[in-house]
Amino acid sequence: MTQPADHPYLFIPGPVEVRPEILKAQATPMIGHRSAAFAELYARLQPKLQRSFRTQNRVYIFASSGTGVWEAASRNLVRDEARILHLCNGAFSDRWAEVSKANGKQVEILDAEWGQTILPEKLETILRHETYDAVACAYNETSTGVLNPVPEYAEILSNYPDTLFLVDAVSAYAGAPLHIDEWGIDLCLTSTQKAFALPPGMAFATVSQKALDRAATVANRGYYFDLLSIEKYHQRNNTPATPPIALMFAADRQLDDILTEGLENREARHKEMAELTRTWGQQAGFELFAQKGYESPTLTVFSNTMEIDIKALNTFLRERGMEIANGYGKIKNTTFRIAHMGDTQPHHLQELFGNFVAFLAQS
Repeated sequence: MTQPADHPYLFIPGPVEVRPEILKAQATPMIGHRSAAFAELYARLQPKLQRSFRTQNRVYIFASSGTGVWEAASRNLVRDEARILHLCNGAFSDRWAEVSKANGKQVEILDAEWGQTILPEKLETILRHETYDAVACAYNETSTGVLNPVPEYAEILSNYPDTLFLVDAVSAYAGAPLHIDEWGIDLCLTSTQKAFALPPGMAFATVSQKALDRAATVANRGYYFDLLSIEKYHQRNNTPATPPIALMFAADRQLDDILTEGLENREARHKEMAELTRTWGQQAGFELFAQKGYESPTLTVFSNTMEIDIKALNTFLRERGMEIANGYGKIKNTTFRIAHMGDTQPHHLQELFGNFVAFLAQS
């Protein structure tokens, strides 16, 4: 790959590499957000977003990171007298629970060791004995490289219709299989800087009618993330506050390209890249951090069993036009992460592996 000297190709789990065509679309001349042209852009995006999530539910557009939509979900969909159950097995699922607590919600946690999934039977056991307004989880835990069994969670929750199912798909959307309507997810959130392969600054959320009905019973929904206010403007193909118009132009182009590639083809490409990465890493002498059978298709986390200097590795890689990510949170110094998401192709990974091997040979 040929990269500018000041821009290494990003094999990090967000922000990811953005194609020049997308950056060009982002530079489309600006329009007013109360104009007919903006309403046309919003309306044009809606069916494409619905197809990409495989849903007939409304898809809201936020000028926010995914963190903001965590707050929207927790604040709008959990009543003060009720509880939310967070499934926590990594840094980001932990943080969503912290957001719920910071918004005054009654939080209970069902957790697992980092690198492990939360088995569906554990969720089923707790739901037999406890009642919650919502269950929240991260589909793809970016800190550990674990893809949690969301379809199995959804099947269990189908037996508890008063409990909403809230899913963080930030590093799964546009890379891992995602079937909102088939699985019965009430709110699914994502942001644009991971497998969707846009710059950061925008988030999407699919919202069911059941979720909106719940929001209507919650007294203190806040202002910026009030789902009922957002719905009111959504009906007019607009947003309550200034939207990220440039990113919406970019999303319009990217959705066309994703749907042209085909969702199944895109997911298959991510699966292929994940398998290439896992095979290469294990042959090189590294161990997978994620529990076997629950490995992410969009990024791979390796235990740094060879105790290589990741900072020195990245210095070496940047000189060759690329970089990877170190570990995250409490496993920052014992793991490293290789993202294979977005518009990255297998040949990009092969070039990375070749340079990685060259670094190991000189170490």
